[in-house]
Amino acid sequence: MGTEGANARLIAGRYRLDAKLGRGGMGIVWRATDQLLGRNVAVKEVALDPALSEEEARHQRERTLREARAAAQLKHPHIIVVHDIVEDGELPYIVMELVEGGSLADRLSRTGPVDVAEAARIGIALVGALRTAHAAGVLHRDIKPANVLLETPGGRPVLTDFGIAQVSGATTLTTTGSFVGSPEYTAPERMSGRTPAGPEADLWSLGALLCAALSGASPFRRDSLGGILHAVVFDEIRPPEACGPLLPVVRGLLERDPAGRLDAERAEQMLRTCAETAAQYTPTQSAPVPQGPTRPGPAPVSAPTPVSAAAPAPGPGRAPGKRRPGAALIAGLLVAAIAGAGVSAALLMNDGEHGGQTSTSGAAGLPRTPTSAATGEKIDTVSPSSDDKPAPAGYRVVTDPEGFSLAVPLGFTRKVEGPRIFYMSPGEAFRIGIKVAEPESGGPLAVHQRAHAQGPGTNPGYRDAEVVATSQNGRQAALWRFTWDGFSTTEGPRHTRDLCWEEDGRLYDVWVSSPVRQGDEARGYFDTAVRTFVRTGG
Repeated sequence: MGTEGANARLIAGRYRLDAKLGRGGMGIVWRATDQLLGRNVAVKEVALDPALSEEEARHQRERTLREARAAAQLKHPHIIVVHDIVEDGELPYIVMELVEGGSLADRLSRTGPVDVAEAARIGIALVGALRTAHAAGVLHRDIKPANVLLETPGGRPVLTDFGIAQVSGATTLTTTGSFVGSPEYTAPERMSGRTPAGPEADLWSLGALLCAALSGASPFRRDSLGGILHAVVFDEIRPPEACGPLLPVVRGLLERDPAGRLDAERAEQMLRTCAETAAQYTPTQSAPVPQGPTRPGPAPVSAPTPVSAAAPAPGPGRAPGKRRPGAALIAGLLVAAIAGAGVSAALLMNDGEHGGQTSTSGAAGLPRTPTSAATGEKIDTVSPSSDDKPAPAGYRVVTDPEGFSLAVPLGFTRKVEGPRIFYMSPGEAFRIGIKVAEPESGGPLAVHQRAHAQGPGTNPGYRDAEVVATSQNGRQAALWRFTWDGFSTTEGPRHTRDLCWEEDGRLYDVWVSSPVRQGDEARGYFDTAVRTFVRTGG
């Protein structure tokens, strides 16, 4: 910590800037002295974009001061106290209490993850702070370990950096089209910027922060901005094993549908319960910090249920029967986010297992035959009921609450990702996907043709692809096969085989995805799933 020649610098005729404490996207924070009251304070020098015109800079200063004044009205022991807001040399400054001690990010870097009891304590403090802020109509929008101070001594958590907060109904601090916040901790609905995100977005960030506190890193950490956005919007959300008894809270907070997300009151109740029992919790193993583009942690947010189970119980804070946002909505959020961040949307739209997404264009004149023209691959179109034919050895027939049954290998577990149902192998190398949707124009062949046309933009490394017409149980169907780069360089390329057909006014997709090197085994899973698939619902 150095003065960098700032000892003589005085702002507003009152606050002497003594030493630089840190620098962030919104400006510089200084240790300072209030010469009028003779006390130490922290002063945040809010940076203005030098590219702004004089008029734009004036409006940004006004917004900064207006929203900082709103934050100054918040009174809570775990919210930073704002003493004053001043202007000096046409720059806005926010004068706050000086909290002695580093941030949660500093602690994680210095000593590693915290235990469950400490994470619960921090979570209780932060959710209480958010309840106060949200009741006053103030959203934080950048909750992350670096913005949580841990006071020394005592370890009091203090939520700081309300400098990019937003007052409900007010213009944001950023210029139109800019992105505010830290992507690893940003809720999916905030990625779009199309509609105002509410208090639920701060709660998502709290869920990601709890994961980071327990494992050392956000579950959405990747080696590129594009990878982070893809993880937030598309990938399975997999909290670390170290969550232990906090896992239900984390699951509820990291629900992609804001309407189904755990609310602050319920989150606080659950955290307090966890805090009471955390002393008896002993983790069986430490959770690794995710590295590079690999997907972190083994525990999924949508907890796997035994494949013989009926409908899973609704998640915490979610009304029974409520579904997550559809793939089209999620895709729209990602496109808007990537456009705002300057990242190519072509790399990030999908994980290669969307089961018949629509597109605006497609190829014509593809062969109409139940045999692949390129490979001679024949599709087994027999689809008996589970009563007619028992599951093959090593499989079991599952009756899914979404209105179908099929045979899946023993040990596969069920997950839900938006409109898609998955039955996954341990470790998730094999993914049997099913999607039930409304029929689309042109029928199954057109659906797959449109998806094929957008394949290079939705699946990194899209190649070896084809769509052929076939049939399923006497009905028109289409088969789509392709290879793509996969989820990570460690796992390698993946191959997807997807059958789509209409039945009794519904559009069905059944597909299997696996690493290319395990394609023969995946083909067996696909053939069995298609052969045993039966519609059970209306």
